[in-house]
Amino acid sequence: MASIFSKIIAGEIPCYKIAEDNHHIAFLDVNPNAKGHTLCVPKKEVNKIFDLDPQDYTELMNFSRKIALAMRSVIQCKRIGMTVIGLEVPHTHVHLIPLNGMDDATFGKKENIDAEEMSALAAKIAAAL
Repeated sequence: MASIFSKIIAGEIPCYKIAEDNHHIAFLDVNPNAKGHTLCVPKKEVNKIFDLDPQDYTELMNFSRKIALAMRSVIQCKRIGMTVIGLEVPHTHVHLIPLNGMDDATFGKKENIDAEEMSALAAKIAAAL
């Protein structure tokens, strides 16, 4: 069964897309820890990050870095944190989270951001690429 991310990649579910190439997609998390929380997802559905072959793993990290640098230029924060957990969606994904404090990285604190602001933020980060 296709993951929710595979459905986003296929265009069956809308997202606030930031960037896409032949092998990856980046979009804003709709349940963000902080404003700008972004997910970088390989298009190839693999459950666990360390099950990616070495080249796919490296390409995902390079794609994530590119997105993080664009985020850093647009979002005021102390740093962009990165985490890979993978328990909620069985499809490898990297969380890029703007951090100002440790609470931003706990997944216990969530931001409520309206659709208009999410669209504007996704466009702003995309333009920084």
